[in-house]
This record gives sequence, structure tokens and C-alpha cells, in this order.
Amino acid sequence: MIRHIVFFTARSEDDRQAVLSGLSLLTEIPHAARLEIGINEKTDQLGNEVDFVVYGEFEDEAALAAYKAHPVYQQSIERVRPIREMRFAADYDVEKAVRRPI
Repeated sequence: MIRHIVFFTARSEDDRQAVLSGLSLLTEIPHAARLEIGINEKTDQLGNEVDFVVYGEFEDEAALAAYKAHPVYQQSIERVRPIREMRFAADYDVEKAVRRPI
């Protein structure tokens, strides 16, 4: 399984709702086993720059690639890119992740 995590910051407070709306389009794409758009609660003591988180779980790299190739993914980019400040993304294979011993 591949986990896809992306952090976004809106350019201004006025853009937050439009960014959230644009990111929410991603939930229409069928290739994820799980896909969530979260609003940062901003409770961390060390930093709260991030406004939104996209969290997805994909069966494999092919499913993630199909998600990114979907036309709605491009629509989301076109709506969000002009009004976002920051975007950081990471994809990792769950089977290769370092874990706490059980």
C-alpha cells in the first residue's frame, strides 16, 4: 500500500475556502482505497503553517498513478495552484515503513 500525504497553505485567509473546495474535488476520484481532506486544527506548539492535508491510501503505485492521471485531479490543480502558497507532498510504501515494535 502507498500512502500519499500532501500539505497545503492558502495564500491568504480569504483563499482558504476556495482551496478547501478545490481540494475536495479529489474525493470524486475513484482510485484511492481511502482519501481524506483535513483542515489543520493548528494545535501544534512548534508550527502551524499548514492549512490543509490531503491523505490518501492506494493499493499500489499503479492506483496512485491512475489517481494523478484522472481529469478531476487536473481540475483540482487548476483551481488550487493559483491560490495556494505552499505544497509539500510525500508518498511512501507502508511495507517499508519503520514501525514501533508490537
